[in-house]
Amino acid sequence: MPHIVVKLWPGKSEQQKQELAEALSRDVIRILGSKERSVSVGIEEIAPDDWHDEVYNPDISAKQALLYKKPGYSM
Repeated sequence: MPHIVVKLWPGKSEQQKQELAEALSRDVIRILGSKERSVSVGIEEIAPDDWHDEVYNPDISAKQALLYKKPGYSM
């Protein structure tokens, strides 16, 4: 605990994905007090043509109450 899943369009390098996973892990450890061994990060590449059906509808639109950062809004 916790497990983070990042869904993004293809095209990011392996280095970028690794840096993102490390940054997310560091912040989870710092903010939540998690142990490094308990944090996992998965990255799923979703084709732009599939984004609406595979990500937007099920993960964003259908789960508005669970979003702490909504698309298009500043933090």
